Amino acid sequence: MDWPEFEQWQAQTEKTFVHELTDGQRCATLDRLIASCGDVQLRHLSTKLEGLLKRDFLRLLPKELASYLLSWLDPISLGHCCRVSHHWNKMVTECTEAWQQACRVLGIQVPEDEEQRGGGVKNGLHWKSVYQEALWRLKQLRDGSAFDSTTLHGHTARVYSLHYRDGKVASGSDDLTVRLWDVASGKCLKVLQTHTVADIKFDDLKVITASFDNTVACWDLRTGQRLQQYSGHSGAVFSIDYDDDLDLLVSGSADETVKLWRLTQGAFLATLSGHSDWVIQVKYQSSSVENR
Repeated sequence: MDWPEFEQWQAQTEKTFVHELTDGQRCATLDRLIASCGDVQLRHLSTKLEGLLKRDFLRLLPKELASYLLSWLDPISLGHCCRVSHHWNKMVTECTEAWQQACRVLGIQVPEDEEQRGGGVKNGLHWKSVYQEALWRLKQLRDGSAFDSTTLHGHTARVYSLHYRDGKVASGSDDLTVRLWDVASGKCLKVLQTHTVADIKFDDLKVITASFDNTVACWDLRTGQRLQQYSGHSGAVFSIDYDDDLDLLVSGSADETVKLWRLTQGAFLATLSGHSDWVIQVKYQSSSVENR
């Protein structure tokens, strides 16, 4: 069959296929034709079908419009898009606004000058990395792998209180002791014989303890000697705080009161009442008043 005759036959066949056959007959015809194709024809058919069935709409859109559409996607969807193709991965990475918004959702502050800087591979990759790092840190927090942990053994009864300061931890227990630990090594540095300890504070010179025996005590950290005892509460003392500069100690108790004491002398100063339940937390907060 020469070429003009072939073109005439092809036109007639196409006309019949389009206008005279039903959908079922068209499919049956294609089945017969495909079954009779060789390797060359099948490769040609595969190439044609890929362009018709797998049309990349993102590549066909203007870059600005494609970026606008991507900016509406959540981070999980953006991650899926990155795996579609190299072109999609590049487009998603350059969509800085989408990654900045994802960071905001996680509580990360995006500076105003960054918002105005626009897209681009470098800027987009930066905020994508910021988001991924934050997501990884949150995962570590959830599964407990964000921090190294060490168990400190030594107390023989329940531990009620802890206080961290300068790489050391003081612990107070129902075994009538206070233990001072080195955080890095986990080694117990000192044991003080005290009373039952509900709350504890310490510095380089002293340890102050609140007790279930209704008292507060101050202990010499070096010798373990009790320096002062503060008696006056009629219930267990759950919380303490102090300030060396003002020589002031504050305590909160199950007797529903807060009491103020002279830290070095142990003298009682005042009772603050008004609570209708146990005072389980007190905090000293300094402030200044401006005179006008």
